[in-house]
Amino acid sequence: MVGDTELRHLRRCIELAVEALEEGDEPFGSVLVDADGTALAEDRNRVAGGDRTRHPEFELARWAAANMSPEQRAQATVFTSGEHCPMCAAAHGWVGLGRIVYVASSEQLAGWLTEMNVPPPPVRSLPIRDIAPNVVVEGPVPDLAAQVHDLHRRYYGAR
Repeated sequence: MVGDTELRHLRRCIELAVEALEEGDEPFGSVLVDADGTALAEDRNRVAGGDRTRHPEFELARWAAANMSPEQRAQATVFTSGEHCPMCAAAHGWVGLGRIVYVASSEQLAGWLTEMNVPPPPVRSLPIRDIAPNVVVEGPVPDLAAQVHDLHRRYYGAR
């Protein structure tokens, strides 16, 4: 169950996704939070420049590896607007980050993209648990998923 503090972090993820959209990027945003609930780092999608690996979850995993002890990483939570792709789930697992809480699942996103006739991505979408089976994962969050769906409609509708 997602509580008020977690909802605040997830709403920040959506704000970051809006920033990404306003910069011409796919709408994704993520926040890395320590065991005490303090936001340590955040990022948004930055793939519009041509580097398709500039996902916020991947950037936060790299930040955590450089700035946190293994114990701190294991107790941290990554909040994100969309479920990690396989690349980001692998980075999360390799770095030893703790829990993931996401607003919209990769299954939901795939359905939305199909509805909009968007070609499938070059990497198959898989649930986080298929990539990093020991990571605690929570999501989707239905109360916020409609907002994320709308951001993707806006992004792909403008193309």
